[in-house]
Amino acid sequence: MCIAAPAQPKQPEASVRLERSLDAMGTTYTIAVYGTDRFKLDAAMEEAFDEAHRLDQLLSNYRSDSEWSKVNREAPKGPVQVSEELFQLLQSCVNYSKKSDGAFDITIGPLMKIWGFYKGSGRIPHRAEIRTALDRIGYRHILLDPKNRTVRFDAPVEIDPGGIGKGYAVDRMVAILRARGITSGIISAGRSSIYGIGAPPGEPRGWRIQLPHPKQPNVYVAEFFLKDGSMSTSGTSEKFFVAGGTTYSHIMDPRSGYPARGMLTVSVLAPRTLDSEAWTKPYFILGRQWAARHKPNDFRVFLCEDRSEIACVSLP
Repeated sequence: MCIAAPAQPKQPEASVRLERSLDAMGTTYTIAVYGTDRFKLDAAMEEAFDEAHRLDQLLSNYRSDSEWSKVNREAPKGPVQVSEELFQLLQSCVNYSKKSDGAFDITIGPLMKIWGFYKGSGRIPHRAEIRTALDRIGYRHILLDPKNRTVRFDAPVEIDPGGIGKGYAVDRMVAILRARGITSGIISAGRSSIYGIGAPPGEPRGWRIQLPHPKQPNVYVAEFFLKDGSMSTSGTSEKFFVAGGTTYSHIMDPRSGYPARGMLTVSVLAPRTLDSEAWTKPYFILGRQWAARHKPNDFRVFLCEDRSEIACVSLP
């Protein structure tokens, strides 16, 4: 007679953590994922990085062969038919501009150039230079034809993906990871835009994110947990120069032609990274009261204002 051995309880599979980084679209993308199948994790990360490379070829304004560059070359001359993907992205950009009273504007490039931020340095331009630059920007000059899926500029403007490219890339990479079965991971783009998929092992609330004080990096002014959501941050410490005792940051107000004043950092939590990245600058430019009146209910905004005593407030 054979006696079957008692069934052994099934042991949980050990969790594997993989992390990799890639440079694309002028920034560094880092992915960290958890799971039990190393090969599955590795393949998913590889496919997500392939998507970042694809978007670099689509959205780069430094590559002459990108679709984005083609629009900048040809749209001032007449309608340019574009891919459905690029058309929808440009529609989103125009909508951000309309909803932010023009504080978000992807034609901001000429202002960035005359203030010296594209070269990594900085200078105070003459007022005549600012007036000339203002004549060459304005989202209203971007004419979109949904029926024919074309883009045309009715003035000599150029579009710059700097305000939305990273956020869009993160969202696309998140979609690929999810489609490949990843349920726990985090993606960051240059540390300024982050998306948390699910939660890490041992922390059901999500991925812990600590916001440093804008003047004291070792002091944290807030702590968030990202769980199937994004966070983006813009601040004066990213790019700036000092002249005559005054600090000028790279966050330009496209309506005045001057760097925005009154804010040090703005962080936005939103369901999509495209939205969180796009809205950091309008909230930075337009301030706390405007943000409190206009932010969607599913957004959370954290602002540090530039006062004699720095005031950091949360808009739930």
